[in-house]
Amino acid sequence: MARDTIDETPISSKDELVSYLAKGCKPKQDFRIGTEHEKFAFFLNDNSPVPYRGERSISALLEGMRDLLGWEPILDEGNIIGLVEPTGMGAISLEPGGQFELSGAPLVNIHQTCRESNAHLAQLREIAEPLGIGFLGLGGSPTWTRAQTPRMPKSRYDIMTNYMPKVGSQGLDMMYRTCTIQVNLDFESERDMRRKMQVSMRLQPLATALFALSPFTEGKPNGLLSWRSDIWRDTDNRRAGILPFVFSEDYGFADYVEWALDVPMYFVLREGHYHDCTHVTFRQFMDGALRKELPDGLPTMGDWTNHLSTLFPEVRLKQFLEMRGADGGPWRRICALPALWVGLLYDDAALDAAEDLTRGWSFEQVQELRDSVPSLGLDAEIAGKSLHKISREVLAISRAGLQARQQLNEDGNDEAHFLAPLEETVARGKTAAGELLDLYHGPWKGSVDQVFKDYAY
Repeated sequence: MARDTIDETPISSKDELVSYLAKGCKPKQDFRIGTEHEKFAFFLNDNSPVPYRGERSISALLEGMRDLLGWEPILDEGNIIGLVEPTGMGAISLEPGGQFELSGAPLVNIHQTCRESNAHLAQLREIAEPLGIGFLGLGGSPTWTRAQTPRMPKSRYDIMTNYMPKVGSQGLDMMYRTCTIQVNLDFESERDMRRKMQVSMRLQPLATALFALSPFTEGKPNGLLSWRSDIWRDTDNRRAGILPFVFSEDYGFADYVEWALDVPMYFVLREGHYHDCTHVTFRQFMDGALRKELPDGLPTMGDWTNHLSTLFPEVRLKQFLEMRGADGGPWRRICALPALWVGLLYDDAALDAAEDLTRGWSFEQVQELRDSVPSLGLDAEIAGKSLHKISREVLAISRAGLQARQQLNEDGNDEAHFLAPLEETVARGKTAAGELLDLYHGPWKGSVDQVFKDYAY
């Protein structure tokens, strides 16, 4: 998230929280695509991580991008921690370990998304290359220890860093040593939200397998294809993972609100200061639990919006849906991730087909699949079928959905060609992580260093 929300509208009832989510409903012609991607910044001379401060640093990158783009800086206790386009069409933010994130503008098609990512990376290279800095597209940092990884001066991350070890064993690795690609998509109604969230929750493990690209930790194979995905299995299970209630036939906005109310908060933002509120849930906050700790002690819509941004299920509901299952990866995969989900969810016939394919998958089956995918990738199974076989069907549905959208570029091509990296993965029957391991055990001769050249943007 680029900037935490300040909206002082008081909350008087739970119905207002439900209404907030329902305000995301919009007509199909207004559907947009918002793509986010994170990448690791490293020094080209020795592949070491880039610190926050100094002449060659994360802050220098942000200041350079500010001067190049004219975007407004986001400050936290006087430190520049991000940039936002003045009209709200995109933002640049930092993850806790200095992972550099573009939160893209809401765009009409994947052609625009790809051009946006390409332009961003070109602009970033213009600033970074004179500083001797490059960027790596992977799901997990391949060589750095947690101690070697820098910490960004962002108040909410200080609160999270203190809290994570209390609720899981891998939360700090999630914060400091992982990267992802995400896409944010719209819904037309509560029913449309339900269908899209159910289909995408069931298929999120398949996306994890298709995008698996984090097989190394601290310079060696970690025994997994998606270390990033495995990390999420024990980060904070009260706020992450597959949500069982989403599988209900009458699931709706109110169910998500009920769940979110009972998840512990991270913080409350008042007058630029972050108050640690990890000891209470939002429901307790509404019941007056912070009256003695905060200047006013009463929740606002800004607090609710910020709380929703600290929930991490495989599919996150705000006033849109966030697909959260994919590892970070090279440039082509930044375009492939939104293509996959837009093809499945934005065409009626494709959504029907995806729903038919996955309808019989129970929460228990999907959870079992989710647990096995980090190590097995496309060899994982559900309902007696391997993900390798299912992925062929899913990609065919997505391709048909993209073709039906008839969003053509200047050469007359539709969006379906953006699925090519995933179709190549399925054709080979091996994840990109598996190919990295082949290189490690073959041409790279047991060294991970080459990944900083071959997978840099």
